[in-house]
Amino acid sequence: MMRSMDVRETEIDLRDAGDGEDDEGQQTWKTQLETVLEEEEEEDVISTQSDTRPLINERDPRQINDCLKVSFEDVIAEPVSVRSGDRIWIWSHALFEVSRVWFYRIITAVLAVPVSLLAGILFAILSFAHIWFFTPCVQVVLINTGWLQTLWSSVLDIIILPFFQSVAKCCSGISVVLTRE
Repeated sequence: MMRSMDVRETEIDLRDAGDGEDDEGQQTWKTQLETVLEEEEEEDVISTQSDTRPLINERDPRQINDCLKVSFEDVIAEPVSVRSGDRIWIWSHALFEVSRVWFYRIITAVLAVPVSLLAGILFAILSFAHIWFFTPCVQVVLINTGWLQTLWSSVLDIIILPFFQSVAKCCSGISVVLTRE
């Protein structure tokens, strides 16, 4: 991957912390390599932290819960033929939205931590079983049945393929003509 060299300058303080020199006597060194190294470290920190840090602004980045984007109009709708009063409709709308938001917040405050703990434990167990049990078992089966794969492909190539090619050549001469009487 090509990386463009940024021309920003970085100052490096070479004096000891206990030097006692003031800022006028300090020698600064400018280098582009230091800037590139700092950018790589920042990218490494970002890439490793983004896997574990929760996303505060974007909480459904993969659009998993699109089906839960429900508004009042998706649930309650009055046809033109029957209508309630305007104040009833406005208050119903307001109570729907407020109760939906606040009950979700209350239920989340009570159950989010235990459910996330159980989900974390469940996914850890499933990951462990997949990594340390299922994958090695599948690999053992694949290694020990390699001869069976070779035998099956030979049977297909020697017996089955010629048979069906012959049937196809026999049937290729058949033509069906539909006429209306």
